[in-house]
Amino acid sequence: MTDSPSERSGERSGERIAKLLARAGVASRREVERMIADGRVRLNDQPVTTPATVLPNLAGVTVDGKAVRAAEPTRLFLFHKPSGLITAERDPNGKPTIYAALRNALPAGTPRVMPVGRLDLNTEGLLLLTNDGELKRAMELPASGVPRTYRARTFGDITQTRLEDLIEGIQIGEIRYGAIDANMERRTGRNQWIELTLAEGKNREVRRVLEFLGLEVSRLLRTAYGPFRLGDLPRGAAWEVPQVVVERFRKALLDGGKAMAPVFAPPMEAQARPAKADDKPVAPPRGTRGAARRPGAAAAPERPGRPARQGSAPADARPRTGKPAPPRSRQPDDAARPQRPARPARPARATEDRDELFTRRSEASGKGAAPDRGRGARKPARPTGKPGAPRGGPRPGPGKPGGRRP
Repeated sequence: MTDSPSERSGERSGERIAKLLARAGVASRREVERMIADGRVRLNDQPVTTPATVLPNLAGVTVDGKAVRAAEPTRLFLFHKPSGLITAERDPNGKPTIYAALRNALPAGTPRVMPVGRLDLNTEGLLLLTNDGELKRAMELPASGVPRTYRARTFGDITQTRLEDLIEGIQIGEIRYGAIDANMERRTGRNQWIELTLAEGKNREVRRVLEFLGLEVSRLLRTAYGPFRLGDLPRGAAWEVPQVVVERFRKALLDGGKAMAPVFAPPMEAQARPAKADDKPVAPPRGTRGAARRPGAAAAPERPGRPARQGSAPADARPRTGKPAPPRSRQPDDAARPQRPARPARPARATEDRDELFTRRSEASGKGAAPDRGRGARKPARPTGKPGAPRGGPRPGPGKPGGRRP
């Protein structure tokens, strides 16, 4: 099949089959052209021989014997590609590809997605994925002017003046590279981080330009692609761009603009919901918690620094039980509050009575009156001697008062 009926009649009532298949997410336009040349695309069981075939829709079109479904809404994913993965669907040498990591990163039911541009095996960072082949092709074209931003860790001697010369482009062998906006971020000895922004995205462009300047690249990270930023997206994770942002960007790009939609916020910041004032219950002011539980009591008014707790409840306040609340007053009022009767004072025992009682008890026991010692005075030390010996002198002999009888 070479021409469609609409092309033979000179009328165009649809789109080219390559564009329709790319829009349906089968492959990019360039890949669809290869598939048509290989005879893998058929229309009503007839092989399609040219990608310029114009069709109103994809009814009756099959690829590898499978019917093509209608185009789904454009979806765009941000993927943090780790180092060591091939940006391809399969690798003949058996190296791991990004699709092995995307099985766990993308949500269930995600249609087939294609990478926008490529990242080398040892390059990490932001990789855009979409199911719209037309959007993929438009973002990759240098004429669209979609900027790519990289951060490179390099080793060697370089100056900012030499980096600024890249804004005029550079010729390396037979390849001419366009303008590159390069700035040195920080330096530690002979190691430095350099940020580069370019719009062409040729094969290994950043590495080749830096190596031409005498630098050794030890790490390369893509941080932005157009208005989309990598942000805090974890390594190996994917995040879907909201549909509103995708449609706005797609319309600006395909309508001939420079595809510079408003800068999209990093994914982790976009997911964070700002805290609201009513998220947490506000605690009542000090001094009002107990008043809120008391019937008829009103909350004390606040004043800066320290809440005041004075004054009685308002007259129109009504308790929960329906009974009027008694007036409360913080000021002493002898007439309003009866006073308790004074407790009688306990009579104090005289010191003379205590001494007299102690003297009578001592005389009754024959020990004599004890010397009067004031409160707090130390008791005299007990003399050492034989048991029964009188205190303060020798033992009396026989015949003497207090001694033994013969």
